[in-house]
Amino acid sequence: MKSAFFGSSRFSVFILDELEKAGLSPVLIVTTPDKPVGRKLKLTPTPVKEWAKARNIKTLEPAKLDMTFADQLKGESCDVFIVASYGKIIPGNIIDIPPHKTLNVHPSLLPKYRGASPLQSAMLDDAKETGISIMRIDEKMDEGPVIVQKPITIKEWPIYEKFEEDMAREGGILLAGSLYKYIAGEMKEKPQNHSQATYTKKVTKEDGLLDLSAADQYLNFRKIQAYHEWPTAYFFVAKDGKNMRVKVTAASFKDGKLAIEKVVPEAGREMDYEDFKRGLGSSNV
Repeated sequence: MKSAFFGSSRFSVFILDELEKAGLSPVLIVTTPDKPVGRKLKLTPTPVKEWAKARNIKTLEPAKLDMTFADQLKGESCDVFIVASYGKIIPGNIIDIPPHKTLNVHPSLLPKYRGASPLQSAMLDDAKETGISIMRIDEKMDEGPVIVQKPITIKEWPIYEKFEEDMAREGGILLAGSLYKYIAGEMKEKPQNHSQATYTKKVTKEDGLLDLSAADQYLNFRKIQAYHEWPTAYFFVAKDGKNMRVKVTAASFKDGKLAIEKVVPEAGREMDYEDFKRGLGSSNV
């Protein structure tokens, strides 16, 4: 079986790891072009490109998914395409190239949590009964028929990075165990019930703002966990006549109470929250 894998992020890499363990590494990787990163705007490859380079797997980085690119893909004679966190909408003339079309690994129980931020949205909603879906892509966002799903129960919310890795690896294992059966025609597609669909949005920097005076401090905790990597949950405190942004990098929630443990004051370094409060001369931050 020959497959091409479309992906860009760390989520994609965890899935590739599981495919590799199962002896199902793709023959081709498609990822997004290198991007400028950091203050020096150094051109940096995607984690997926780095993964492919370490294994001498052919990589394509098209700026546009045009006919020239489609012709390149046709020349690879793949049986199936796989997509996971690629970052671009793939047009119909490309998803229909392989005889077994294009599959997507989506970290929710579709039709729930379609869109850009299913993991963060599940955390914010406290949706601990979640799961992984393998679906066949069509030209509409996350609306294609489902091939297989695996329910997953979350006991306590970890930080986003841990949740992302756990879900991605579950997705990779589920995909690896399904590919041959799918190609052999042993797995039936199930149309989604679009009337039950829920949608997520792209996370913005403003989403990380905490209301430490709110009655629902468990929501604040879930925000801290969901936005741990980016944008990082934050609040403002008054200092020297100005509002200072303070990022929360570690917290816990026990006995109905939020305990902030680590913070990064604006233009400062990470420190214990209690030390930060003492530095402000207040225990009521």
